[in-house]
Amino acid sequence: MSVGIVPPLAGSVATGPDLPASDGGPRRRPTAKWQLLALLVVWVVLYKVFDGKWPLETGVPEAAQSWLQDFATNIGADRLTNPLFLYVLTPITDALQAAYDGGVWITQQLGWTGMTGLASAVALVLAGWRMAVLAFLGFLAFGVLGLWDESMETLVLVAISVLLSVVIGIPLGVWAGLSKRFARFLMPVLDTLQIMPSLAYLPFITLFFLIGPPSGIIATLVYAVPPVIRLTAVGIREVAPESVEASRSLGATARQVLFGVQLPMSRRTRVVGINQTVMAALSMVTIAALVAAPGLGQVVVNALVVLNVGAAFNAGIAIVIMAIVLDRVITAASRRVGSAPPSRQAKLLTWGVAAGLVVVGALLPAVLPSLAKWNAAYVYALTDWVNSLTAWAKVNLYPVTTAFTEWFTSWFINPLDSLFAGTPWFITIAMWTALAFILGRSRPAFTALFCLLGIVLLALWPSSMTTLTQVIIAAAVTMILGLIFGVWIGRSRWADRILRPILDAGQVMPPFVYLIPCLFLFGPTRFTAIVAAVIYAAPAAIKIVGEGIDRVPSDSVEAARSVGSTTVQEIVKVQLPMARPIILVALNQGIIFVMSMVVIGGLVGGGGLGYDVITGFAQERQVGLGLAAGIAIVLLGVMLDRISQSAGRVRRTSSDLG
Repeated sequence: MSVGIVPPLAGSVATGPDLPASDGGPRRRPTAKWQLLALLVVWVVLYKVFDGKWPLETGVPEAAQSWLQDFATNIGADRLTNPLFLYVLTPITDALQAAYDGGVWITQQLGWTGMTGLASAVALVLAGWRMAVLAFLGFLAFGVLGLWDESMETLVLVAISVLLSVVIGIPLGVWAGLSKRFARFLMPVLDTLQIMPSLAYLPFITLFFLIGPPSGIIATLVYAVPPVIRLTAVGIREVAPESVEASRSLGATARQVLFGVQLPMSRRTRVVGINQTVMAALSMVTIAALVAAPGLGQVVVNALVVLNVGAAFNAGIAIVIMAIVLDRVITAASRRVGSAPPSRQAKLLTWGVAAGLVVVGALLPAVLPSLAKWNAAYVYALTDWVNSLTAWAKVNLYPVTTAFTEWFTSWFINPLDSLFAGTPWFITIAMWTALAFILGRSRPAFTALFCLLGIVLLALWPSSMTTLTQVIIAAAVTMILGLIFGVWIGRSRWADRILRPILDAGQVMPPFVYLIPCLFLFGPTRFTAIVAAVIYAAPAAIKIVGEGIDRVPSDSVEAARSVGSTTVQEIVKVQLPMARPIILVALNQGIIFVMSMVVIGGLVGGGGLGYDVITGFAQERQVGLGLAAGIAIVLLGVMLDRISQSAGRVRRTSSDLG
């Protein structure tokens, strides 16, 4: 998953001397950190004074959920008569269902031998023999784990979603790269799509496309198309102006410049965007299992519902293998773009071997019918082994993990949840509005006020405060880890070489995978959702902080050393202040990642808005609740995103930074 484009690092931090106090002179306003401390003290005092008074258990009024329930009912009633459904939405749904059914039929006809041969051949042509071996072993692993059919269903969903994302995304990206006006319109839309947790828009997609593969494909398309649009636009804009001008000077038309210069020269960036889209699609396809999209995600969801850790872990391993194979093959293919082409003999040999793999794989089931299906005798699923390990953990590890979970919940989760939900709702809104004003002035303050009042009207205040509590705690822990390990990899090359592959692998894995080990260790609790969110978000935060520390000018560090600064002083007084803009980007990205994972944590005892969305999927009479929860998730995400972004934009004095 993309962690965003890191902005340029400020060359220095404001260090002008403080003006001496003088009679009648301007008085310095309190620094931001003192304002925040005062706000916290006031909030705690008000909580102690008004605790238990004016609670907002459901919301006032509950009309919003009833209206959404009626809206969903009316949509269903009009499905057979409304022209929008008859001539637009239903044909799209049918076409997507037919594409999915056709893709699954092809995988069934080819069998495991044909699909393994085809995958190996594609990897060989695009990325070389090493990646062909990786693809071969990866596809065999799906059969060994006993999840061949489910893996192929997931692969078909990913393939359709990526194909649609590329068909839609590349033209839009080219347009945005050529037109600044269109880019100014499109980029805020992409920003909104990327900050919205994926669980938020699933209820609305199912409202129009019903549950099943079509809704899964549409949801995946919405989630996966921004990277290819962004990077296509970046690639077009980064083409050297000299090349474009040289082509125009020779009389080339705008169309010829585009197809003859800009698209070929931006090919590598475009392939990177496709790689990001593939990873995003695989991540979303597994989450789309909540709307009955088939495949590996469905196995994970069914296992998590009954707390079958072994089955969830087994499917999680298959998801990780698929992610690694797709990521490595596409990454290797992108590195070959623009390199010297192989000789004609080498190219013919490669294509000949690839054709042989496809033909042999496809014909084997016809020659040996026993190979049409994976032999159950060669299935070595990890389900029973992991369940046995889980039973052992309940006896030997759970006493320790449960004690730690209870301690953390008592000291951090419960107090913060009580502060958010126990304080009268209008005071909580006022405190968050004041916080947004301190960090970003009027615009984020108005956004916070609007979003929180919207949550009140949606009658989801307690659930929203539960989710907000988990997001704040998980984001704080994420930033602590981001600073510790980010500084380490930013200052040490060998630490970067050791941790970078681990961080890259962490960003490749779909979100569902993180729930499984956390559930194994801590059981279904709010703490489990927080831990999963931290594990999911930390790699992005660590890499961004490390980038910021690495980009601090070496002259500044050497100057600090020359006056006798210790290592701690170098970090605290020089590198962290100078990397502050990028660290704030890490905070913003960490919050976005945490938010998307916390709501999914409703599956493992996290509660909150994620649980309300899942309830809306499961019970038809609770559709209004699910839709309202989806809107509330968007409101919380927008509020936190605007506050964290604005914190980095406010111009501060040296005393503010101190």
